[in-house]
Amino acid sequence: MPIALLNGRVLRGKALVEGMCVLIEDGRILAVAPEGDTACRDAAPRDLGGHVLLPGFIDIQVNGGGGVLFNDAPTVEAIRQIGHAHRRFGTCGFLPTLISTDLDVVAQAIAAARQAMACGVPGVLGIHIEGPFLNVERKGVHDPAKLRELDTSAVGLLASLSSGITVVTLAPEMTTPQIIRRLADAGVIVSAGHTNATYAQIVEALHHGLRGFTHLFNAMSPLTSREPGTVGAALEDRSSWCGVIADGEHIAPAVLRLAMRCKPLSRFMLVTDAMPGVGTDARSFKLQGREITVSGPVCLDEDGRLAGSNIDMASCVRNAIALLGLPLAEAVRMASLYPAQFLGLAHELGRIEPGYRANLVLADDDLNVLETWIDGEPSR
Repeated sequence: MPIALLNGRVLRGKALVEGMCVLIEDGRILAVAPEGDTACRDAAPRDLGGHVLLPGFIDIQVNGGGGVLFNDAPTVEAIRQIGHAHRRFGTCGFLPTLISTDLDVVAQAIAAARQAMACGVPGVLGIHIEGPFLNVERKGVHDPAKLRELDTSAVGLLASLSSGITVVTLAPEMTTPQIIRRLADAGVIVSAGHTNATYAQIVEALHHGLRGFTHLFNAMSPLTSREPGTVGAALEDRSSWCGVIADGEHIAPAVLRLAMRCKPLSRFMLVTDAMPGVGTDARSFKLQGREITVSGPVCLDEDGRLAGSNIDMASCVRNAIALLGLPLAEAVRMASLYPAQFLGLAHELGRIEPGYRANLVLADDDLNVLETWIDGEPSR
């Protein structure tokens, strides 16, 4: 029997709409209609208590959560635990993210993502491979011993998922424009990150299929007066997407407000870059043998360098409203529709519309998550 979600304020377009029924069945949204509609009367009712119903959040950069780091355990069970931890904060779709490592571990992680999707692990959409094809000059906390150039020998591996989405973060100067084109033609979404590329190198990469920028401003050549760098190229290009960590620490809010004046807001996506502490009370963890400390919304290594975040997507949305001055609808789109567009999934995710997958978030007025649905299945 279809389920009718009633007595909620449903985000549609730019407004919260009252008096609407969201009808779901077999993992999809059948209809969004007035509550008195015949189809809604014939369905099993679920009272939302007047709370806010939002499209499910999509996080394209999730290193860990629930005490698990994907690098330490590139397995189906690890993906399940990470997804479960982030679901409590509204993440209904995510890419488990592998930090620079050896290629045999990359192969294990891809196999785990493939199996996780095949056996229906809730929310997993594919995989994000962040490195090892990065520039040591912008390595951040990535292990320099793992970094390498990308040649043709690894293209087949990176394109081997076969189902779901693969995002690869690389430094364009660590490979060739032709290899970037081969990856893009194979269906891989290529994103620039941990890069010291010049403006000209990024522009050429964009012409060869580069589609996005990983954690904009962080670990990339900056915008300067005579060399626009990666940041300048990213902000000038109106077609590419930029992932941003809205924790108030990775990017100063004023800098991010300025960045969002340079290109359409629809090209900015909220990401967490989350580490294992999300969903736990842990104050430290190990990353490739190094001690990482949780400090508020960020994680720091022994030298005080940023090592990912300890933030969730609901908090990112709240920060987009409080720190960036965005309206609720725009902040939510940065966490749902825009990442869906980046991944090529906007035909089925990111909106509350008939035919879309029933990935939904119920939240109170402070955006505390009360319940989620992934493919129509409620959280438990």
